Amino acid sequence: MSKDYVKTAKPKPRAKPAARSSNTRKKANATTAKKPWLLIVVIVILCSAFIYALRYLNQQPAVSTKPVAKESVKKDTPKKDDLPAKPTKEPYQYIKELENKEVVVDVPVQKAATGPFQMQCGSFRQSQQAESLKAQIAFAGFVSNVKRTEGSNGVWYRVILGPYDSKRKATADMNRLRQQNINTCRISNWA
Repeated sequence: MSKDYVKTAKPKPRAKPAARSSNTRKKANATTAKKPWLLIVVIVILCSAFIYALRYLNQQPAVSTKPVAKESVKKDTPKKDDLPAKPTKEPYQYIKELENKEVVVDVPVQKAATGPFQMQCGSFRQSQQAESLKAQIAFAGFVSNVKRTEGSNGVWYRVILGPYDSKRKATADMNRLRQQNINTCRISNWA
């Protein structure tokens, strides 16, 4: 089923308007002839109203703006002060006490995490799953190892990156792995 786009793109010719009688043409010309006269009359009325308003404003007396003499202000009236009276004595004692007070804060020393760090990105029961995650990490540009560990609940295959000298480097690599949608990595001390 093919469609001819050339024929559909061409505009169809317009139908010719029906011929009008001479009476309808005269009526149309008569209504269009009245409109310019009406418009001219409205414009003349508006202009004359504007000119009249300008003349009316010109005939108004000018308002004098003389400065007010200082003598007209009464000197007997006291100046009103909106502020309350100042206190003679400070109502609060803690302000004076805190000026010379020394505060001693006991800050516990945090033990910095030292030693090499490792990043574990997964722990699986089957080695195929661990190798699959190792391949994903390799596509992200990192080298990882799969370690087999035996625990009280069976054999586990762990995917591990590292060792790292600082936790900052391990965190930077973990953030780059998160950008590659590998979100299961955790950082711990190398043991």
